[in-house]
Amino acid sequence: MVTGNVVNVIGHKNPDTDSVCSAIAYAELKCKITGKKYAAKCAGQINAETDFVLKRFGVPVPGYVRDVRTQVIDIDVERVQGVDEDISIKKAWEIIKTNMLQTLPIVNSAKKLIGLLTIQDIAKSYMDVYDSRIIATARTPFSNIIQTLEGKMLYGNPDERVESGKCLIAAANPDLMENYIEKGDIVILGNRYESQLCAIEMDAKCIIVCDGSMVSLTINRLAQNKGCFIIKTPFDTFTASRLINQSIPIKFFMKSENLLTFGLGEFVDDIREVMAKKRYRDFPILDLNGNYFGMISRRSLLGARKKKLILVDHNEPSQSVDGIEEAELLEIIDHHRIGSIETMAPVFFRNQPLGCTATIIYQMYCEAGVKIPKNIAGLLCSAILSDTLMYRSPTCTETDKRAAEELAAIAGIDAEQYALEMFETGSNLSSKSPEEIFYQDFKKFDVGEKKFGVGQITSMIHSEFDAIKAKLMPYMQKILPDLGISMIFFMLTDIMQESTELLYAGAGAKDLAEAAFHKNGGDDSIVLENIVSRKKQIIPAMMTELQDET
Repeated sequence: MVTGNVVNVIGHKNPDTDSVCSAIAYAELKCKITGKKYAAKCAGQINAETDFVLKRFGVPVPGYVRDVRTQVIDIDVERVQGVDEDISIKKAWEIIKTNMLQTLPIVNSAKKLIGLLTIQDIAKSYMDVYDSRIIATARTPFSNIIQTLEGKMLYGNPDERVESGKCLIAAANPDLMENYIEKGDIVILGNRYESQLCAIEMDAKCIIVCDGSMVSLTINRLAQNKGCFIIKTPFDTFTASRLINQSIPIKFFMKSENLLTFGLGEFVDDIREVMAKKRYRDFPILDLNGNYFGMISRRSLLGARKKKLILVDHNEPSQSVDGIEEAELLEIIDHHRIGSIETMAPVFFRNQPLGCTATIIYQMYCEAGVKIPKNIAGLLCSAILSDTLMYRSPTCTETDKRAAEELAAIAGIDAEQYALEMFETGSNLSSKSPEEIFYQDFKKFDVGEKKFGVGQITSMIHSEFDAIKAKLMPYMQKILPDLGISMIFFMLTDIMQESTELLYAGAGAKDLAEAAFHKNGGDDSIVLENIVSRKKQIIPAMMTELQDET
């Protein structure tokens, strides 16, 4: 989960080895030099090559982030403590008053939200209830009555509940009381012996003796013999009768059906619309396990924090994680052309014409004087070998090669031998679906109003490409309408032969490829000798041709 307290370092969609490894290494560096929290994230599923690299050096796969728009977790959620459904209305009111709340969440023993109680619900319980049997109807625990009346049970079981009977005041003489006291009633009375005796003999369930009056031993024995509970309260009869309904458990008045809740992972934009349509003051929040977490109000949305991000290995919105326009961008570390990304404030932007972002990260470790751990060195070296196609790409510089060799020494690997093993693992594409192959490394580009996408896979086994091409061509035609672009290109790059078969689909795709590379192509592809780099050879040629057309 992306949180407002952590700066997330993230690469482009459809991440490659450089994107993932650079994010991990840079997050590690930032943690060490700042002492703050930085976390590497992935904007997509990692490929087989990257998976091999991470396992080889014992580094876990970074967490997946689909969207970086502001979420509920980025809001200061009020951690209102959930209460048990059996607490009294009086106790609930004390909690609400003390904590200046409008809504009280009710949870069960498993921390699941089961209800909500508002100030309006409490007012209703006090003003709108005239039923003398409400205490029994609500199955009120005697412990609630004791607590509400600040009393003491002289005889009885406080854990027992009121199951039947009404609540009344013994204001008349015993002769009249015999006519309206029934079995199971709760009788509020004073210190008159005759009244107490009459209530017990009429099978009252409980007598409540007011004003802190003493209860005789005779009354105690009679009550025990008849199973009549005795509660003594310091309050007078009027106050006790006024308070006793406040002993009712809150579950009797709480709202428990169709509760409107939000999860920590939900986006603020989505819940804002829902909130606007409801008249509730507060809304409960559930954590990722569905347990109660806290409460928010409409006002809480005003303090929502944008997610803080550092981008590595890209700087174009079309290649970034969804919701990038709502995030707070702090840094960009990249080796590609400068795209059209915009920021609200100045950011640290390091862009160098090198073969790999990992080379820049390596330089930054050196500049900061931070020792590179063995596993991080292995990741950075892997990224350079991958992005430069084992130094064969025209994007590779002496700086890249020197960095890779120095990192290989730290990691304890032979760069050339390790690269062959890494590429062979990543080249196992025959069993993958066309979707998995296509999105392994696919990026979108804009030139004015023209939009196109270029994917790439590399292999050391040329024979794999025929089967892959047969899968990809129909798939490219199928998904083109859904991608929001007019042309798709896909590079089948042979590392050993240093050549690429460029597949194309879409209106004008063939014409663009032929014009950009000054070569005739077939119906669905064109073979390009000595071309292996998307960044330095494919994209610049296409960009130039499209700009000339306009």
